[in-house]
This record gives sequence, structure tokens and C-alpha cells, in this order.
Amino acid sequence: MNLIRIGAMSAGLAVAAGAFGAHGLKDKVDAAGLEVWKTGAHYHLAHALALLLVAALAGQVELKVTQTVGKLFLAGQVIFAGSLYLLAVTGIKWLGAITPLGGVCFLLGWGYLALSAGKLKA
Repeated sequence: MNLIRIGAMSAGLAVAAGAFGAHGLKDKVDAAGLEVWKTGAHYHLAHALALLLVAALAGQVELKVTQTVGKLFLAGQVIFAGSLYLLAVTGIKWLGAITPLGGVCFLLGWGYLALSAGKLKA
């Protein structure tokens, strides 16, 4: 898994999603929907940058750590931000029940990275 490429592409998509929400959805969804979209874009971008951080740590931590954390952050982006994007444009309320699963992926990724910090390579 090439985390630099994935992180950079994800960051670009997050910027595009933010711009689309601010400009393309302004007259299409209500204020609550725009706020939901904005939250998705915020976490999407934050965790795209986190993927780049994990890529920068390659060589400092075990490969298993970077791969696992990267997969958790990517899954979190898809589930958390993806469900919020869909909720914002469709109004389908049950999508909000999926969002916390993405949040759990983020939390697991950060937790695993924190626990692994004690095992940094010398």
C-alpha cells in the first residue's frame, strides 16, 4: 500500500469535496445538510493528512504498524466521511448510524499508533 500516493489523492479528494459542498451544494441542501457535509470533509482531510504522517513514519515504526494504521484511517474516511456525504445529499437518516463505525476506525488507528510509539526503531 503506497500511503503517500493514497494520502495525497485522499487529501485532493477532501479539498474537492469541501469545495463542492461550499459551492455546488449551497442551493441544493439545507443548512443542516451543509454542516453534515462540512463535518465529513473536515474529518476526511484531517485523516488524509494523517495518512501522510503515517507514510512519513515508515522506517521509524514496523511495516505492520504503518499498514494497519493506514488501512484503519482509510476505512474511517470511507465509512465516516462517506456516510456523512451521502446523508447530506440524500437525507437518508439511517446513514447516520453507520458514521460511528468510521469514527471507531479512526480511534483504533490513533490508538494503535500510540501504542506502537513505544516500539520505534532505533
